[in-house]
Amino acid sequence: MLLGIIAGFVVHLLLGGTIPVIGDLIAGFVAGYIAKGMGRGAFAGFLAGALGGIILAIILPLLLIPLSKLFPFIAPFLGYIQAGAAILAIAFTIKGALIGLFGGIIGGAISARR
Repeated sequence: MLLGIIAGFVVHLLLGGTIPVIGDLIAGFVAGYIAKGMGRGAFAGFLAGALGGIILAIILPLLLIPLSKLFPFIAPFLGYIQAGAAILAIAFTIKGALIGLFGGIIGGAISARR
């Protein structure tokens, strides 16, 4: 199941930004297919989607710090911008986790029939 989570996470990183909803679904499907079984597939898809969003939630506010050095007029508002970016990343985490959950259910169901 760990292999399924890692593979789904990598697919989520590759496809999550380019095709947002479909990329999350494909990542969950891959994780669920490798994990084999609907319950394990759902869990693997959920974790694959959530891990991608958590990485985004960590990186996004940190990337705003050099931006404030480049544009000094936004420096006084940096805390508010980082908080908004973190809230947005949490929303994307929930979205990716739920869509990955459904993809994991589908992938797990298909792999269980084989």
